[in-house]
Amino acid sequence: MEGYVHSIETFGTVDGPGIRFVIFMQGCPLRCRYCHNPDTWDLHGGNRMSVEEILMQYRKNKAFYSKGGITVTGGEPLLQIDFLCELFQRAKEQKIHTCIDTSGITYHTDNTEYNGKLDTLMQYTDLVMLDIKHIDREAHHELTGAYNEGILDFARYLEKKKIPVWIRHVVVPGITDKEEYLLALGRFIGSLSNVKALDVLPYHTMGVEKYRKLGIPYSLEGVEPMSAEGAKRAKESILSGIKEVRQKNKK
Repeated sequence: MEGYVHSIETFGTVDGPGIRFVIFMQGCPLRCRYCHNPDTWDLHGGNRMSVEEILMQYRKNKAFYSKGGITVTGGEPLLQIDFLCELFQRAKEQKIHTCIDTSGITYHTDNTEYNGKLDTLMQYTDLVMLDIKHIDREAHHELTGAYNEGILDFARYLEKKKIPVWIRHVVVPGITDKEEYLLALGRFIGSLSNVKALDVLPYHTMGVEKYRKLGIPYSLEGVEPMSAEGAKRAKESILSGIKEVRQKNKK
């Protein structure tokens, strides 16, 4: 089976535990206003690669990944779920740690056929890094072009499947940094029993040049990058929401 691959990073250090072999898949149904990889939006862009070609590249530097493994990201990797199933099944046969970095946007509770494939994929998945773009339904739509019910349902699905999850959240000035949103996000995370880590990432403008080259308007033009201190304060607010829920649950 072949998949559409944008690029491969052979020495990833922020895409899961240890040093990772990171595969950037093509295709994404979201149009996040801060996306720094608009060149991954087209599902049929990039290069067609087989599972064996990818694993051959992995094996070239296998020694580096003894405490790491393979991460698929994008784009939205779950758009190519059939390819991921084959890749991860083969990876687990070789005792490779597997991780998916996803927005969860492809999940719908009533899509029986797709969810059956997802059940299969989860059998071979060690970790999911779930990007929650915005906790508020309407604000999520304004930020990404889609509503977030399916994403939150996907988080609950992962809890039911007992899949370890790392939550990622980008803090954008004036959009996702309001205290009420951060606390609400924390309360949602606090309701899940399978969350193992929280990464709060400051918004940056490093992808703006890609938009210019592709001739795509950048809708956050003029929004200043979030400072590291601002991201730290946002994380503290999210953690407060998590703590609030977990303390209630102990009573």
